[in-house]
Amino acid sequence: MTDFPSATTTATPVVARTREELREARAALDDGDVAVVMTMGALHEGHATLIHQARKTHQHVVVTIFLNPLQFGPKEDLSRYPRTFDADLEICTAAGVDLVFAPTPDVVYPEGDPGVRVSAGPLGDVLEGQARPGHFDGMLTVVAKLMHLSRCSAAYFGQKDAQQLLLIRRMCRDLDFPVQVVSVPTVREPDGLAMSSRNTYLTPSDRETALCLSAALRAGAAAATEGPSVVRRAARAVLVREPLALIDYLVLVHPDTLEDVPEWYRGEALLAVAGRVGTTRLIDNLPVLVGPGGGALEIFSHP
Repeated sequence: MTDFPSATTTATPVVARTREELREARAALDDGDVAVVMTMGALHEGHATLIHQARKTHQHVVVTIFLNPLQFGPKEDLSRYPRTFDADLEICTAAGVDLVFAPTPDVVYPEGDPGVRVSAGPLGDVLEGQARPGHFDGMLTVVAKLMHLSRCSAAYFGQKDAQQLLLIRRMCRDLDFPVQVVSVPTVREPDGLAMSSRNTYLTPSDRETALCLSAALRAGAAAATEGPSVVRRAARAVLVREPLALIDYLVLVHPDTLEDVPEWYRGEALLAVAGRVGTTRLIDNLPVLVGPGGGALEIFSHP
């Protein structure tokens, strides 16, 4: 694949809000080499990193900004999610995005809630899927639709949403989507907090509390040479010192199956944590190599 330099122009991207506007704008781009970065808005430096990575190897970059109602459960407040379109467009402009697709739900789902959806299967019922039933079915359904609508050759996603990334890869492989799924390492604040649109919900004291999540992952990774039980124990020791963080789960699992790795296991694993800080639910993870020479990884060595 040809390397393309980061865009130096600051031209505002074309903004498409309807399917027809998207078709016209997409037709103006050269066929075949279009990468898409899918977002729900409230863009931050993590999203900008995805865009910059896509610009390095693809001629054109499309960003979708769509707050997908199918991903929100009955106890999750869709109306509370931050909406910052003007600031999002500034980030897209600075990063050299060619096209922004920002539809409303009636454009993506013209007949209302779709009667046919993509099922995440058993991998969508554990970890985040257990905490948010139906979330991954809704996510995969909209990802599939946006891949078709954007006619992308590649899609870029952050490692922070590790279970989402795994399921999107499985969908593309199992259903023969001709799309390359590219993972980009988690982008963090200087203090280690993983960048997330949900961080805007945190009060200053909540934010201090939330640092225990990334600290636990680092502690677990530092013990990776000693085996799975030591990794889990080291990470858990950090979390128990922060009573204001209500932890949903802390797991060390195989990156392809999301099953707990046994004590004899040596190789790459996913150390993941989720919990509630104040009124905000946060997730974080770290790829780790367990065994001799082990420790933290940026991303897994194989997709």
